[in-house]
Amino acid sequence: MGKTVETVTGPIPVEQLGKTLVHEHFAFGYPGFSGDVSLGAFDFQEALQVGISVAESVMAHGVKTVVDPTPNECGRNPELLRKIATETGLQIICATGYYYEGEGATPYFKFRQALGTAPEDIYEMFMKEITDGIGDTGVKPGIIKLASSKDVITDYEMMFFKAAARVHKETGITILTHTQEGTMGPEQAKLLVEEGVNPQSIIVGHMCGNTDVSYHLRTLETGVNIGFDRFGIQGLVGAPFDKERLVTLIGLLNSGYERQIMLSHDTVNYWMGRPPVLPEQVEKVMANWQPVYLFEEIIPKLKAAGITEETINTVLTENPLALFSAETKVKI
Repeated sequence: MGKTVETVTGPIPVEQLGKTLVHEHFAFGYPGFSGDVSLGAFDFQEALQVGISVAESVMAHGVKTVVDPTPNECGRNPELLRKIATETGLQIICATGYYYEGEGATPYFKFRQALGTAPEDIYEMFMKEITDGIGDTGVKPGIIKLASSKDVITDYEMMFFKAAARVHKETGITILTHTQEGTMGPEQAKLLVEEGVNPQSIIVGHMCGNTDVSYHLRTLETGVNIGFDRFGIQGLVGAPFDKERLVTLIGLLNSGYERQIMLSHDTVNYWMGRPPVLPEQVEKVMANWQPVYLFEEIIPKLKAAGITEETINTVLTENPLALFSAETKVKI
């Protein structure tokens, strides 16, 4: 039997993934949103309708699968994702994992770290969700989400990276990461590979936050995949403008790295808690941060620059298939 991947409606053969967006959030909230219940209460039906609209919009461009790597403490909602998938037919892959220290919910595992149990606790959490499902939903994650801070992988974050590597070696699960403000891509890749993770099972995310080609090459040379997955985010969190991202992306595609790159937007389509109110100038710059921007604007620009349809298919379809098909490097 061929390899399968868990979606929110159950396992599917990896060959059925099809065109895939590797990093979008149907719903997301910064930790603390759950306390803003009077003004920011969660409306399941509203979130569902937004999710259905987003799913239908990307499916109109041939997308069959979306990876939603929302961390456990940032509003991850398996029931919502399953309902969106059931209503639309979109295949959605969700995550188990925690966000980076600066914007995550740290006290719980920091307390357990002080007690000396956190590394094993995190491992057990990952394994329980992957094996039995998230809570009582029965929904199993198809990836582990990891994240690091700007310019450092903190001791807190390191616990999650090492636990994820241990779990990967036992289960073969795919690992997807967050890098902050264009830093720590090479370091994340090196750490995970040295911990025994198959580099082909790793996608280092938000690499398009950095336009230094040497930064990308140091990461790619470890054998991992990288995500140019924040198209539309400009002028915030240290993000470069899309025209700069495109130059870097086109250069890498023309240099033989087309089989290690995947694309997405990192959109947040429903905010848990109250949605942010952006300054007018930032809102204008961010106007294209929506989940069909790749298909309407970015891919046409890639084609105009000489990137072939075959290469675009490789990036959007073949590379996600290879990511989720990769075998465990170290057999236990």
